[in-house]
Amino acid sequence: MFVDLARISLKAGDGGNGAVSFHREKYVAAGGPDGGDGGKGGDVVFVADNHLSTLADFRYKRKYAAQNGANGGTKRCTGRNAGDLVIKVPRGTLVKELKTGRLIADISGDGPAVIARGGRGGWGNARFASPTRQIPRFAKPGKPGDKLEVQLELKLLADVGLLGFPNVGKSSLLARVSEAKPEIANYHFTTLTPVLGVVRVEEGSSFVMADIPGLIEGASEGVGLGHAFLRHVDRCRLLVHIVDVSGIEGRDPREDFDIINAELKAYNPELAGRPMVVAAGKSDLATKEQLDSFKAFIEDTAGLPFFVISPATGQGLKELAAAVWSMLRELPPIAEYEPEPAAMPAVDPQGYTVRGGDGFYEVDAPWLNPVMNSVNPNDYESLQYFQRVLIQSGIIARLEEMGVEEGDTVSILGFEFDYVK
Repeated sequence: MFVDLARISLKAGDGGNGAVSFHREKYVAAGGPDGGDGGKGGDVVFVADNHLSTLADFRYKRKYAAQNGANGGTKRCTGRNAGDLVIKVPRGTLVKELKTGRLIADISGDGPAVIARGGRGGWGNARFASPTRQIPRFAKPGKPGDKLEVQLELKLLADVGLLGFPNVGKSSLLARVSEAKPEIANYHFTTLTPVLGVVRVEEGSSFVMADIPGLIEGASEGVGLGHAFLRHVDRCRLLVHIVDVSGIEGRDPREDFDIINAELKAYNPELAGRPMVVAAGKSDLATKEQLDSFKAFIEDTAGLPFFVISPATGQGLKELAAAVWSMLRELPPIAEYEPEPAAMPAVDPQGYTVRGGDGFYEVDAPWLNPVMNSVNPNDYESLQYFQRVLIQSGIIARLEEMGVEEGDTVSILGFEFDYVK
């Protein structure tokens, strides 16, 4: 079963809680606090798997949750970090936030993509000991992990897309030039799902070709089967438009050519400018006058390369494959989509207190909790947003009034960083 859309729920692991503990040992008086920090919650990570070609598995399991971090222990023992939850998807899968449609990741490369981040572990009471607070009887709870619903959308990674009305010979062409085994029959909509095949031109030279089924007039508006598979054309570097020039079904090949191109443009205007070659399908059933007339229309009016092919006899197949390979060598690689940054939450600065000195400052501002949960320390834009919040709220100005110097440690709700002017 070919499935290229799925909706699932993700929950990253929560951070473990910090521990409240005091060192107790014979002959050691007033051992002091020794509660350890909680462990980090597990991330939800997506990776590409070349052995998968469909999202069918996600129809039966829709909820995925990573493990929570372990709580801190005595003797300053840090809780165990939870392992990441790794989810395998077909290469070419887009992960989008269901509520907003924001693209989170394009799983097309070999590296892992963290979709939901686990919460940081809370601090144990040993962290809060200071000359003025020698017996802290509190610790911080772990931060909750990300929780979100996503839509998975598979867009096949193919160099070449075969386009055309049903029953024009797309599947027959793919079967003749590759090892693919699409179903072939003399009726419309024989092919119900996209089919991929590897076309080998010469030793060490090959490309991936995809048969995109079901395109008819109105496909971009949901008519027929093609609307469900138009997304798979998006990544194709080159389009091969096959047109039945024989007229055995009573259609005009020029009109067919214009209709399919109009559907591509209606679905995505950028597709109208995608490199394209045109192949005359079922040419063994066409007259010379039909072939010459359509060739003149394509080459002179549309300005596109034209090939006469016949999968039944093998005519023109090698020439078409060689021309396609030559064009592909001059085109950029298959497109990968850039993730869209997450919208930062609006902030209404409220009260705060700043304590400390001598190189260490602690900021207490409970209203910053949602901001801290959205900040990714490994992302530059996220840190820039965090800095703007601190400036606009007056926290930076207050730290400078108290004499903070470059390199001093600032702690905000368990998040520590070195102050930089």
